[in-house]
Amino acid sequence: MQPTITTKQPPREGSSDGLRPGLKGRHLSMIAIGGVIGAGLFIGSGSGIAAAGPGILLSYALVGTMVVLVMRMLGEMAAANPTSGSFSAYADRALGRWAGFSIGWLYWFFWVVVLAVEATAGAKVLEGWVPAVPQWAWALITMVVLTATNLVSVGNYGEFEFWFAGIKVVAITAFIVVGGLAVFGVLPGSDHKAVGLSNLTEHGGFLPNGPGAILTGVLLVVFSFMGSEIVTLAAGESTHPQRAVRKATNSVIWRIAVFYLGSVFVVVALLPWNDASIAQDGSYVAALKAIGIPHADQIMNVIVLTAVLSCLNSGLYTASRMAFSLGQRGDAPSSFARTTDRGVPRTAVLSSVVFGFVAVFFNYKWPDTVFAFLLNASGAVALFVWLVIAVTQLRMRSIILREGPEKLVVRMWLFPYLTWATILMIVFVLVYMLTDPSTREQLVFSGLVAVLVIAFALVRERLSREKRDDAISPL
Repeated sequence: MQPTITTKQPPREGSSDGLRPGLKGRHLSMIAIGGVIGAGLFIGSGSGIAAAGPGILLSYALVGTMVVLVMRMLGEMAAANPTSGSFSAYADRALGRWAGFSIGWLYWFFWVVVLAVEATAGAKVLEGWVPAVPQWAWALITMVVLTATNLVSVGNYGEFEFWFAGIKVVAITAFIVVGGLAVFGVLPGSDHKAVGLSNLTEHGGFLPNGPGAILTGVLLVVFSFMGSEIVTLAAGESTHPQRAVRKATNSVIWRIAVFYLGSVFVVVALLPWNDASIAQDGSYVAALKAIGIPHADQIMNVIVLTAVLSCLNSGLYTASRMAFSLGQRGDAPSSFARTTDRGVPRTAVLSSVVFGFVAVFFNYKWPDTVFAFLLNASGAVALFVWLVIAVTQLRMRSIILREGPEKLVVRMWLFPYLTWATILMIVFVLVYMLTDPSTREQLVFSGLVAVLVIAFALVRERLSREKRDDAISPL
């Protein structure tokens, strides 16, 4: 029996009519925590360590500070007006229809490409365990299963993410505790000799490749932080959105400090930064092997697979809710704003996953051409999103105050000075990307796509305005 489809007129701006509050407090807590622990932390940290040495800790600290400030700004707006469109809906109000349209579709595009990347990464792990099933089949299976769970209810997404995030949190916490004990030679049952903090200063010093390597490290780690903003989208489907946003915003500092800085500190303290095993096995596997943990590579494969499934689950949810919000505001087909009797935007979910499947196909068929272009074209979207959030918050503060000062339950620190400082930080990173050959192409392609989307949005808005003027002009 097909679920009943309910069609709603586009509701007032900033509401989440049509969606149901199916996310519980524990779901949102784990979404907030798990949102900052992506597969990029486990897989990509090795390249950052190779580039900056122990100084990669400063790279993580700089990007972490930027994310904390962006999340504080987003938290201010989301607590005042919880909505599934989050920063896209706020940009629509504060900067104009073109801004909400552009950043919403760019963000949707980013997550659709992420679906393909993560599905392929998960398929590689699963194929290693069960080689009889081809990689493409594993990618298909994981996408189908998670699509089915997202189609049933938002509570299913929350429950899956609760357990996925829980496994990641337990794993990273255990790694920090066990690794920290090994650093000082007090790990029970281990003959690993204490190294203390010597690896941070030996082997060329704390900055073996010079201070400039800190910025190179920033470019390598910045994209592993993408996803921290998901909780503000999910808050629109919770029973107590303001409380959830305030809690997530206040806890982002310790989450980044513990999970990112804490775990990377353990790696660079345990091993020399130029140890060959970091490049060969990956930073976390190398650290586990160094302290004698048996089957370290398989343990890490389980954790990486969990992170991949978590990212797939959240990516599909996020893309569909952004598409739903765009449909509500008339910036996407109206069918995207229709929900089932369980409050699920089925068309938005299916449309997102279809494009995800197309991207997976491109990854297998033309990995070095078509899919490489998709990756480059979406690569800098994270920075574009953070920049839009910061610029939007400059304007939204006065809008929120006009609507009612009591809605300002989360306040950006030292407004507007820290907001402007964050904008300058993001612009600096974007400019620096142009000077680095490894990221220049990514920024150029992402910028080109962004310009095309913005141009389309501006033309569309102008035509809409002219049509509206013609309709009301006297004969």
